[in-house]
Amino acid sequence: MICWGEEKRQADPGFFCRKIVEGVSQPIWLVSDTRRMSDIQWFQEAYGALTQTVRVVASEQSRQQRGWVFTRGVDDAESECGLDSFGDFDWVIENHGDEQCLEDQLENLLEFIHAKLQR
Repeated sequence: MICWGEEKRQADPGFFCRKIVEGVSQPIWLVSDTRRMSDIQWFQEAYGALTQTVRVVASEQSRQQRGWVFTRGVDDAESECGLDSFGDFDWVIENHGDEQCLEDQLENLLEFIHAKLQR
């Protein structure tokens, strides 16, 4: 499956992004799993300034407390860290284990989304 996806992406970097929105019209899209620069670039080219990028971060320590264990060849693959060098996210949500802090950040994002929907 991974090889098939990589072949599709090599031939057409926007293949999967187009499939997501093909034939469907929505006032807002929440795409929860962009993994590569080509994904972000496709949405920015297709939707311009309407595109908002959100990155959820968690410290390695908090991830380990949740049971995460680094696996070489998986956790260092492009599909997992291809956006690590993208430094221009519109929103960065910190999920280090402080529930109130997480709620506050998500509330700010939701308020922004609701305001956009009112226009």
